[in-house]
Amino acid sequence: MRMYDLITKTRDGIELSREEIQFIISGYTAGSIPDYQMAAWCMAIYFKGLSPTATAALTMAMVESGETLTWPELDGVVVDKHSTGGVGDKTTLVLLPWVAATGCKIAKMSGRGLGHTGGTLDKLDAIDGFESALDRGRFIEQVQAIDLAVAGQTGALVPADQKLYALRDVTATVDSIPLIASSIMSKKIAAGAEGIVLDVKVGKGAFMQELPLAKQLAETMVDIGKHTQRQTSALITNMDQPLGHAVGNALEVKEAIQTLKGEGPEDLSNLCLALGAEMLLKARRVSSLEAGRKLLEDTMQTGQPLHKLKQMIAHQGGSPEVVDNPDLLPKAPVVRDVKAVQAAYVKEVNARSVGLIAMQLGAGRQTIDDTIDLTAGIEIFAKVGRQLQAGDIIARLHGQTEQDVDEAVMALKDAISWSPTPTAEPQLILGRISS
Repeated sequence: MRMYDLITKTRDGIELSREEIQFIISGYTAGSIPDYQMAAWCMAIYFKGLSPTATAALTMAMVESGETLTWPELDGVVVDKHSTGGVGDKTTLVLLPWVAATGCKIAKMSGRGLGHTGGTLDKLDAIDGFESALDRGRFIEQVQAIDLAVAGQTGALVPADQKLYALRDVTATVDSIPLIASSIMSKKIAAGAEGIVLDVKVGKGAFMQELPLAKQLAETMVDIGKHTQRQTSALITNMDQPLGHAVGNALEVKEAIQTLKGEGPEDLSNLCLALGAEMLLKARRVSSLEAGRKLLEDTMQTGQPLHKLKQMIAHQGGSPEVVDNPDLLPKAPVVRDVKAVQAAYVKEVNARSVGLIAMQLGAGRQTIDDTIDLTAGIEIFAKVGRQLQAGDIIARLHGQTEQDVDEAVMALKDAISWSPTPTAEPQLILGRISS
């Protein structure tokens, strides 16, 4: 086989075989296929796409490029959840203790993030002493002991994806549905997931800003699951406005704790219920989504989800007292409320603009080497459809300096729009796709 011929076939819309795709991925990972040829192949995929069979073959070739994990020590089906990312998306912090409290064993590998705020591990860094670097033995031991562990992904998982993503990032081929879908699914499969639940965000604060594209991505990933014998489902969820109120690492941990106490924002609680029901169905703990929701609601009443979070924090070296007293989380030196000057209805809260404000305050990173300010961020109390009166708090800004917060206040004016007449609350879950 020659890479030149395989580029030509893809460019001309001729489907590659599993062996040909394996040749490309193994050759690129080993360094025998140069960047310029791989970039040409990615561009051919960008314009011509890949069939479902070829996309699944690409996914498995990337899985096989490195270490793969299995969990024979764990009873039952190993289920994982993935979100395509959004503003204020702290669902993992709520969802995993909640689902684990029903008796499911959750072995979750998470990462750090670029963008408006950090990833799950960055948020957990806000808990004093919390350790996410667990070796496999300790990881399994913890899951067997308390049903739940969250650890950093090993660099040995899917090295082809790491190398390929860096290339796509500089060759304008990031936003290709087959390449996005295979990137996401390869990491879930390599980490040992047998059931996969996907939260595909769409809207101003999401990677996918148009519903047809989000639906296409969800369908592609679910189809990969079907081709690779993984039970997979996807919810398409609204990210036009931030999820919940908190956008920022320590702030999101605090809101997750409030949600596990039954005191969290309605949209965050409802989304976690929906995703949790999907996870329980994939784990064969329930026979229907309705039964899954009922089990989660009943479990919340027992207080066990909060206890499960405490156990996880304690086992991973953190201070579980933060669950009883979230004020122990680090705080920004400058905190300022922004209040409504007159009564009006909230017409729009632009999630992307709010995310950029949080990043400017220090809550996110633009490059992997940037340092995150775990205390920085914004709490948005204006939600679309809500009526605010003069003097009501629109938002609370958390920053390092008065100047930083001054600039954030100015930017906030462009992030929220108002209406003198009632406006409808947006639909949170826009669709469901299942294998």
